[in-house]
Amino acid sequence: MNTQDPTVTPLALDKEGFDFAKWWDRVGILIVLVALVALMSAIAPNFNRVDNLLNIARSISINAILAAGLTFVILTGGIDLSVGSIVAASGVVAVVAAIAGVPAPLAVLLGMVVGAACGLVNGALTAYLALAPFIVTLGTMTFLRGLAYTITEGQPIVASDLSFKDLGNGYLLGIPVPVLLMAVVYLVAWFILERTHYGRHVYAVGGNAQAARLAGVRVNRITTSVYIIAGACAGLAGVIFAARVISAQPTAGTGYELDAIAAVVLGGTSLAGGRGRIIGTLIGSVILGVLSTGLILMNVPFFTQLLIKGVVIILAVAIDSLKTRPMLFRPGAKSARRGA
Repeated sequence: MNTQDPTVTPLALDKEGFDFAKWWDRVGILIVLVALVALMSAIAPNFNRVDNLLNIARSISINAILAAGLTFVILTGGIDLSVGSIVAASGVVAVVAAIAGVPAPLAVLLGMVVGAACGLVNGALTAYLALAPFIVTLGTMTFLRGLAYTITEGQPIVASDLSFKDLGNGYLLGIPVPVLLMAVVYLVAWFILERTHYGRHVYAVGGNAQAARLAGVRVNRITTSVYIIAGACAGLAGVIFAARVISAQPTAGTGYELDAIAAVVLGGTSLAGGRGRIIGTLIGSVILGVLSTGLILMNVPFFTQLLIKGVVIILAVAIDSLKTRPMLFRPGAKSARRGA
Protein backbone atom coordinates (compact mmCIF):
# COMPACT_ATOMS: atom_id res chain seq x y z
CA MET A 1 0.00 0.00 0.00
CA ASN A 2 1.25 3.47 -0.90
CA THR A 3 1.67 5.49 2.30
CA GLN A 4 3.31 8.53 0.74
CA ASP A 5 1.85 11.89 1.62
CA PRO A 6 -0.05 13.08 -1.45
CA THR A 7 0.80 16.68 -0.61
CA VAL A 8 4.51 16.03 -1.16
CA THR A 9 5.61 17.18 -4.61
CA PRO A 10 7.28 14.70 -6.95
CA LEU A 11 10.55 16.63 -6.57
CA ALA A 12 10.69 15.48 -2.94
CA LEU A 13 10.20 11.82 -3.82
CA ASP A 14 12.67 9.21 -4.96
CA LYS A 15 15.71 11.45 -4.73
CA GLU A 16 17.93 8.84 -6.34
CA GLY A 17 15.99 9.14 -9.60
CA PHE A 18 16.70 11.53 -12.43
CA ASP A 19 15.38 15.01 -11.63
CA PHE A 20 14.81 16.51 -15.07
CA ALA A 21 13.73 19.90 -13.70
CA LYS A 22 16.88 20.37 -11.63
CA TRP A 23 19.09 19.05 -14.44
CA TRP A 24 17.55 21.44 -16.98
CA ASP A 25 17.82 24.47 -14.69
CA ARG A 26 21.47 23.81 -13.79
CA VAL A 27 22.98 22.12 -16.84
CA GLY A 28 20.56 21.56 -19.70
CA ILE A 29 20.00 25.19 -20.65
CA LEU A 30 23.76 25.84 -20.72
CA ILE A 31 24.32 22.80 -22.91
CA VAL A 32 21.73 24.12 -25.36
CA LEU A 33 23.43 27.53 -25.46
CA VAL A 34 26.92 26.09 -25.99
CA ALA A 35 25.68 23.71 -28.68
CA LEU A 36 23.82 26.51 -30.47
CA VAL A 37 26.85 28.83 -30.40
CA ALA A 38 29.05 26.03 -31.73
CA LEU A 39 26.57 25.27 -34.50
CA MET A 40 26.22 28.90 -35.55
CA SER A 41 29.99 29.35 -35.46
CA ALA A 42 30.36 26.45 -37.86
CA ILE A 43 27.64 27.27 -40.38
CA ALA A 44 26.96 31.03 -40.12
CA PRO A 45 29.50 33.28 -41.85
CA ASN A 46 31.27 35.87 -39.67
CA PHE A 47 29.35 34.76 -36.58
CA ASN A 48 32.44 34.87 -34.32
CA ARG A 49 33.57 38.35 -35.31
CA VAL A 50 33.80 40.73 -32.36
CA ASP A 51 31.60 43.37 -33.99
CA ASN A 52 28.96 40.73 -34.72
CA LEU A 53 29.03 39.47 -31.13
CA LEU A 54 28.56 43.04 -29.90
CA ASN A 55 25.63 43.45 -32.29
CA ILE A 56 24.14 40.22 -30.96
CA ALA A 57 24.49 41.52 -27.40
CA ARG A 58 22.87 44.81 -28.40
CA SER A 59 19.98 43.05 -30.16
CA ILE A 60 19.44 40.77 -27.17
CA SER A 61 19.28 43.64 -24.68
CA ILE A 62 15.70 44.80 -25.30
CA ASN A 63 14.15 41.33 -25.18
CA ALA A 64 16.31 40.40 -22.19
CA ILE A 65 15.16 43.46 -20.22
CA LEU A 66 11.54 42.61 -21.04
CA ALA A 67 12.14 39.01 -19.97
CA ALA A 68 13.72 40.12 -16.68
CA GLY A 69 10.54 41.98 -15.73
CA LEU A 70 8.34 39.14 -16.92
CA THR A 71 10.29 36.71 -14.74
CA PHE A 72 8.87 38.40 -11.64
CA VAL A 73 5.33 38.11 -13.01
CA ILE A 74 5.63 34.49 -14.11
CA LEU A 75 7.24 33.50 -10.81
CA THR A 76 3.97 34.49 -9.13
CA GLY A 77 2.00 32.38 -11.60
CA GLY A 78 0.85 35.38 -13.65
CA ILE A 79 1.35 36.47 -17.24
CA ASP A 80 1.71 39.85 -18.96
CA LEU A 81 0.84 40.12 -22.64
CA SER A 82 1.01 43.91 -22.66
CA VAL A 83 4.77 44.45 -22.42
CA GLY A 84 5.18 44.76 -26.19
CA SER A 85 2.59 47.52 -26.32
CA ILE A 86 4.18 49.18 -23.29
CA VAL A 87 7.41 49.31 -25.31
CA ALA A 88 5.58 51.31 -27.98
CA ALA A 89 3.68 53.62 -25.63
CA SER A 90 6.70 54.36 -23.42
CA GLY A 91 8.96 55.03 -26.38
CA VAL A 92 6.41 57.35 -27.97
CA VAL A 93 5.91 59.33 -24.76
CA ALA A 94 9.67 59.66 -24.17
CA VAL A 95 10.34 60.87 -27.73
CA VAL A 96 7.43 63.33 -27.72
CA ALA A 97 8.63 64.70 -24.37
CA ALA A 98 12.19 65.07 -25.63
CA ILE A 99 11.01 66.89 -28.77
CA ALA A 100 8.97 69.22 -26.54
CA GLY A 101 12.17 70.23 -24.75
CA VAL A 102 12.07 68.00 -21.68
CA PRO A 103 15.66 67.22 -20.54
CA ALA A 104 16.90 63.80 -21.60
CA PRO A 105 17.03 62.25 -18.09
CA LEU A 106 13.46 63.34 -17.37
CA ALA A 107 12.24 62.11 -20.78
CA VAL A 108 13.78 58.70 -20.09
CA LEU A 109 12.32 58.65 -16.58
CA LEU A 110 8.93 59.62 -17.97
CA GLY A 111 9.02 56.66 -20.35
CA MET A 112 9.76 54.32 -17.46
CA VAL A 113 7.05 55.90 -15.30
CA VAL A 114 4.52 55.34 -18.08
CA GLY A 115 5.56 51.66 -18.16
CA ALA A 116 5.32 51.35 -14.39
CA ALA A 117 1.88 53.02 -14.40
CA CYS A 118 0.66 50.52 -16.99
CA GLY A 119 2.00 47.74 -14.79
CA LEU A 120 0.19 49.22 -11.80
CA VAL A 121 -3.10 49.04 -13.70
CA ASN A 122 -2.43 45.43 -14.70
CA GLY A 123 -1.44 44.45 -11.18
CA ALA A 124 -4.28 46.21 -9.40
CA LEU A 125 -6.93 44.70 -11.68
CA THR A 126 -5.38 41.26 -11.30
CA ALA A 127 -4.76 41.35 -7.55
CA TYR A 128 -7.60 43.39 -6.07
CA LEU A 129 -10.40 42.59 -8.53
CA ALA A 130 -9.29 38.98 -9.00
CA LEU A 131 -9.44 39.28 -12.79
CA ALA A 132 -7.57 36.78 -14.96
CA PRO A 133 -4.16 38.26 -15.84
CA PHE A 134 -4.38 36.86 -19.37
CA ILE A 135 -7.57 38.83 -20.06
CA VAL A 136 -6.44 41.98 -18.23
CA THR A 137 -3.11 42.23 -20.04
CA LEU A 138 -4.70 41.30 -23.35
CA GLY A 139 -7.01 44.28 -22.91
CA THR A 140 -4.23 46.68 -21.91
CA MET A 141 -2.10 45.37 -24.78
CA THR A 142 -4.78 46.46 -27.25
CA PHE A 143 -5.48 49.75 -25.47
CA LEU A 144 -1.83 50.79 -25.27
CA ARG A 145 -1.19 49.89 -28.89
CA GLY A 146 -4.15 52.09 -29.83
CA LEU A 147 -2.78 54.85 -27.58
CA ALA A 148 0.59 54.75 -29.35
CA TYR A 149 -1.14 55.03 -32.72
CA THR A 150 -3.32 57.87 -31.46
CA ILE A 151 -0.41 59.95 -30.14
CA THR A 152 1.60 59.51 -33.34
CA GLU A 153 -1.45 59.63 -35.63
CA GLY A 154 -0.30 56.32 -37.05
CA GLN A 155 3.01 57.66 -38.35
CA PRO A 156 6.57 57.41 -36.96
CA ILE A 157 7.86 60.58 -35.33
CA VAL A 158 11.49 60.94 -36.40
CA ALA A 159 13.84 62.98 -34.20
CA SER A 160 17.34 62.96 -35.71
CA ASP A 161 18.69 65.04 -32.81
CA LEU A 162 16.99 62.96 -30.10
CA SER A 163 18.58 63.97 -26.79
CA PHE A 164 18.83 60.42 -25.38
CA LYS A 165 19.82 58.60 -28.58
CA ASP A 166 23.07 57.40 -26.96
CA LEU A 167 20.99 55.00 -24.83
CA GLY A 168 20.41 52.98 -27.99
CA ASN A 169 23.49 53.74 -30.08
CA GLY A 170 26.22 54.83 -27.69
CA TYR A 171 29.23 52.96 -26.29
CA LEU A 172 30.90 53.07 -22.90
CA LEU A 173 34.35 51.51 -22.59
CA GLY A 174 33.76 49.82 -25.93
CA ILE A 175 30.54 48.14 -24.78
CA PRO A 176 27.13 49.15 -26.19
CA VAL A 177 25.13 51.16 -23.66
CA PRO A 178 22.03 48.91 -24.03
CA VAL A 179 24.16 45.93 -23.00
CA LEU A 180 25.37 47.76 -19.89
CA LEU A 181 21.80 48.70 -19.00
CA MET A 182 20.77 45.07 -19.46
CA ALA A 183 23.57 43.99 -17.11
CA VAL A 184 22.43 46.49 -14.47
CA VAL A 185 18.83 45.28 -14.74
CA TYR A 186 19.87 41.67 -14.23
CA LEU A 187 22.19 42.45 -11.34
CA VAL A 188 19.39 44.32 -9.57
CA ALA A 189 16.84 41.60 -10.38
CA TRP A 190 19.22 38.88 -9.15
CA PHE A 191 19.82 40.72 -5.88
CA ILE A 192 16.09 41.28 -5.31
CA LEU A 193 15.08 37.68 -6.01
CA GLU A 194 18.01 35.95 -4.34
CA ARG A 195 18.96 38.19 -1.43
CA THR A 196 15.84 39.92 -0.13
CA HIS A 197 12.69 39.04 1.79
CA TYR A 198 10.69 40.49 -1.08
CA GLY A 199 12.22 37.94 -3.44
CA ARG A 200 11.29 35.09 -1.13
CA HIS A 201 7.75 36.42 -0.97
CA VAL A 202 7.56 36.44 -4.78
CA TYR A 203 8.49 32.75 -4.84
CA ALA A 204 6.07 32.02 -2.01
CA VAL A 205 3.14 33.62 -3.82
CA GLY A 206 3.91 31.62 -6.94
CA GLY A 207 4.34 28.39 -5.02
CA ASN A 208 1.07 28.63 -3.08
CA ALA A 209 -0.68 31.98 -2.76
CA GLN A 210 -3.09 30.79 -0.08
CA ALA A 211 -0.30 29.37 2.09
CA ALA A 212 1.70 32.55 1.60
CA ARG A 213 -1.27 34.63 2.73
CA LEU A 214 -1.68 32.50 5.85
CA ALA A 215 2.03 32.97 6.54
CA GLY A 216 1.59 36.73 6.58
CA VAL A 217 2.68 37.60 3.04
CA ARG A 218 0.73 40.50 1.55
CA VAL A 219 -0.19 38.60 -1.60
CA ASN A 220 -2.11 41.40 -3.30
CA ARG A 221 0.75 43.84 -2.81
CA ILE A 222 3.31 41.38 -4.10
CA THR A 223 1.14 40.57 -7.12
CA THR A 224 0.65 44.25 -7.93
CA SER A 225 4.33 45.04 -7.47
CA VAL A 226 5.59 42.40 -9.89
CA TYR A 227 3.44 43.87 -12.66
CA ILE A 228 4.84 47.31 -11.84
CA ILE A 229 8.37 45.89 -12.16
CA ALA A 230 7.49 44.28 -15.49
CA GLY A 231 5.98 47.56 -16.69
CA ALA A 232 9.02 49.59 -15.64
CA CYS A 233 11.34 47.15 -17.43
CA ALA A 234 9.15 47.37 -20.53
CA GLY A 235 9.25 51.16 -20.25
CA LEU A 236 13.05 51.11 -20.17
CA ALA A 237 13.09 48.73 -23.14
CA GLY A 238 10.77 51.12 -24.99
CA VAL A 239 13.07 54.07 -24.36
CA ILE A 240 16.09 52.06 -25.55
CA PHE A 241 14.21 50.98 -28.68
CA ALA A 242 13.20 54.57 -29.45
CA ALA A 243 16.79 55.71 -28.92
CA ARG A 244 18.02 52.92 -31.17
CA VAL A 245 15.81 53.88 -34.12
CA ILE A 246 15.85 57.62 -33.19
CA SER A 247 12.11 57.87 -33.53
CA ALA A 248 8.77 57.10 -31.94
CA GLN A 249 7.32 54.02 -33.62
CA PRO A 250 3.70 53.06 -32.90
CA THR A 251 4.49 49.56 -34.17
CA ALA A 252 7.42 49.09 -31.78
CA GLY A 253 7.38 45.96 -29.65
CA THR A 254 4.89 44.04 -31.79
CA GLY A 255 5.21 40.38 -30.82
CA TYR A 256 7.95 41.08 -28.27
CA GLU A 257 5.86 39.62 -25.46
CA LEU A 258 6.06 36.17 -27.06
CA ASP A 259 9.85 36.26 -27.36
CA ALA A 260 10.14 37.47 -23.76
CA ILE A 261 7.86 34.75 -22.42
CA ALA A 262 9.77 32.15 -24.44
CA ALA A 263 13.06 33.39 -22.96
CA VAL A 264 11.69 33.16 -19.42
CA VAL A 265 10.37 29.63 -19.89
CA LEU A 266 13.46 28.46 -21.76
CA GLY A 267 15.49 29.75 -18.84
CA GLY A 268 13.75 27.41 -16.44
CA THR A 269 10.97 29.50 -14.91
CA SER A 270 7.78 27.50 -14.59
CA LEU A 271 4.59 28.93 -16.06
CA ALA A 272 2.85 27.56 -12.97
CA GLY A 273 4.93 29.91 -10.80
CA GLY A 274 7.13 29.44 -7.76
CA ARG A 275 10.17 28.09 -9.54
CA GLY A 276 12.87 29.69 -11.68
CA ARG A 277 16.03 31.78 -11.69
CA ILE A 278 16.77 35.16 -13.24
CA ILE A 279 20.12 33.91 -14.58
CA GLY A 280 18.23 31.25 -16.51
CA THR A 281 16.11 33.99 -18.09
CA LEU A 282 19.26 35.74 -19.30
CA ILE A 283 20.55 32.51 -20.82
CA GLY A 284 17.18 31.93 -22.49
CA SER A 285 17.33 35.45 -23.97
CA VAL A 286 20.83 34.81 -25.28
CA ILE A 287 19.69 31.56 -26.90
CA LEU A 288 16.89 33.33 -28.76
CA GLY A 289 19.22 36.17 -29.78
CA VAL A 290 21.92 33.84 -31.05
CA LEU A 291 19.33 31.83 -32.96
CA SER A 292 17.81 34.92 -34.61
CA THR A 293 21.18 36.42 -35.56
CA GLY A 294 22.47 33.11 -36.91
CA LEU A 295 19.40 32.68 -39.09
CA ILE A 296 19.84 36.20 -40.47
CA LEU A 297 23.52 35.59 -41.23
CA MET A 298 22.53 32.42 -43.09
CA ASN A 299 20.03 34.43 -45.15
CA VAL A 300 17.11 32.34 -43.92
CA PRO A 301 13.85 33.95 -45.17
CA PHE A 302 11.89 35.89 -42.58
CA PHE A 303 8.85 33.63 -42.79
CA THR A 304 11.06 30.60 -42.18
CA GLN A 305 12.49 32.35 -39.12
CA LEU A 306 8.96 32.71 -37.80
CA LEU A 307 8.39 28.98 -38.26
CA ILE A 308 11.55 28.18 -36.32
CA LYS A 309 10.72 30.64 -33.53
CA GLY A 310 7.27 29.09 -33.26
CA VAL A 311 8.82 25.66 -32.80
CA VAL A 312 11.16 27.07 -30.13
CA ILE A 313 8.22 28.55 -28.19
CA ILE A 314 6.36 25.22 -28.34
CA LEU A 315 9.49 23.39 -27.16
CA ALA A 316 9.85 25.85 -24.29
CA VAL A 317 6.31 25.13 -23.12
CA ALA A 318 6.87 21.38 -23.58
CA ILE A 319 10.00 21.53 -21.45
CA ASP A 320 8.08 23.41 -18.76
CA SER A 321 5.44 20.67 -18.82
CA LEU A 322 8.08 17.94 -18.50
CA LYS A 323 9.62 19.76 -15.54
CA THR A 324 6.34 19.58 -13.65
CA ARG A 325 6.22 15.80 -14.16
CA PRO A 326 9.67 14.62 -13.02
CA MET A 327 8.29 11.26 -11.89
CA LEU A 328 8.28 10.26 -15.56
CA PHE A 329 12.07 10.21 -15.36
CA ARG A 330 12.41 8.23 -12.15
CA PRO A 331 12.79 4.49 -11.59
CA GLY A 332 9.48 2.79 -11.03
CA ALA A 333 7.51 5.82 -12.20
CA LYS A 334 5.45 3.83 -14.70
CA SER A 335 4.51 1.18 -12.18
CA ALA A 336 3.60 3.87 -9.67
CA ARG A 337 1.32 5.52 -12.21
CA ARG A 338 -0.33 2.22 -13.03
CA GLY A 339 -0.96 1.55 -9.35
CA ALA A 340 -2.46 4.97 -8.72
